Amino acid sequence: MPASIAGVKRLLLTTIALCALAAQGVPAQEPVRHTAPGSLKQFSREPDAPDPETVENPEAAESTGTALERDESIGPESGEFSILGRTLEPGEFRQFNWQLDTAMAGLSVPTPVLVARGQFPGPTLCLVAAVHGDELNGVEIVRRIMFGLEREKLAGTVLGIPIANAFGFLRGSRYLPDRRDLNRFFPGSADGSMASRFAYALFEQVIRECNVLIDIHTGSFNRTNLPQLRADLGDDAVLKLSRQFGEMAVLHSEGPGGSLRGAAADIGIPTVTLEAGGPSQFQANAVDAGVEAIETLLDRLEMLKQFRMFSAPQPVFYDSTWVRAESGGILLAEVELGDEVSKGQRLATVTDPIENRRETLYAPFRGRILGMALNQVVMPGFAAFHIGRATTDSEAAAVEPETSVTEDPDAAGPMPSAETLAPEMEAEPESESGPGSEPDTESDTEPEDT
Repeated sequence: MPASIAGVKRLLLTTIALCALAAQGVPAQEPVRHTAPGSLKQFSREPDAPDPETVENPEAAESTGTALERDESIGPESGEFSILGRTLEPGEFRQFNWQLDTAMAGLSVPTPVLVARGQFPGPTLCLVAAVHGDELNGVEIVRRIMFGLEREKLAGTVLGIPIANAFGFLRGSRYLPDRRDLNRFFPGSADGSMASRFAYALFEQVIRECNVLIDIHTGSFNRTNLPQLRADLGDDAVLKLSRQFGEMAVLHSEGPGGSLRGAAADIGIPTVTLEAGGPSQFQANAVDAGVEAIETLLDRLEMLKQFRMFSAPQPVFYDSTWVRAESGGILLAEVELGDEVSKGQRLATVTDPIENRRETLYAPFRGRILGMALNQVVMPGFAAFHIGRATTDSEAAAVEPETSVTEDPDAAGPMPSAETLAPEMEAEPESESGPGSEPDTESDTEPEDT
């Protein structure tokens, strides 16, 4: 009998503890599952996620009284939201399998499009990841955002494309099957190459429905990036959007030609690129930073209330440069991603393994490591460290919007200098192809980053 009484007491204490957690709104924790390249069918949802083909209408369920009142002026007043020929009701979640109509029969690869419509009117926020098929962090960022939304409290619609380039994703490749970089062909053409047709169809059928767009990327070719935004700060709407992500760093850049960011901005959709980590791996810190930034954006857009502590001021970089190796050899870094460095500080060594000759790379000015190459064998001219200089409000006011920094480590043209901000920084020498030349997108040459 005493043992039985003790068991009852333990049961009561456990029940009380669970009730207290429920009252505080603490959700049960489920293990995070990642999807590896090679299996779109296993693109997982949380166990309690809705069936993507089932219409779920919270109005039919008993009200919990937790829905928040919303300012309907932040989004469209229309009672309907339609995409890909289907209309979603308030509170509904759906998965669409979009694909290129002109793909070869039997070889078409569907692109998953997840749509969560909120209970209240508001803007349509679009999240696009894996435009480059080997950039995996964005896949997990989109998954966590989409399946973590509380649609009964959401104002507006969130549309997520976790794997835009499914062809590349399945092969662990950056490119489409025709060896082209999808992020150089937007907005595309209905009668162009495969890459151009794919970009055109995706842009016309899905992207045009967006009011705000976040294009999620990572570094390329064994490089990794500090979580950051790339944004054309000369565009007032984009500038305003870039201020809504909390403390995430912002790099001023107009972006390369043919990019999704540039094409969307050209038709009036405020768009930024969110860079987080490196390719071909899932990096928990980069994913966490991306999720936190987008959740902060949802709060600032008044789409979904988030409880956030006060964050540090957002650093903005109008001026940056790539430090390149002058000789080939083994690159060994002496600094880490995100480090603050001083002018003349040692960044890395490049050692010739045959002749034992060593080159030392130094910081050209005081700044922060925004991106860097992983330790590897490098060739002469390889872009090893991306260093940015934080810009004060007074300096930012003096910067002309046209002085966008070049963010691409493999760009064909020279790096422009921002002399108003970096009088001691030497400008990049011109390449053999000359200033402003465009890379050959039809060739096998390595494309620009992001």
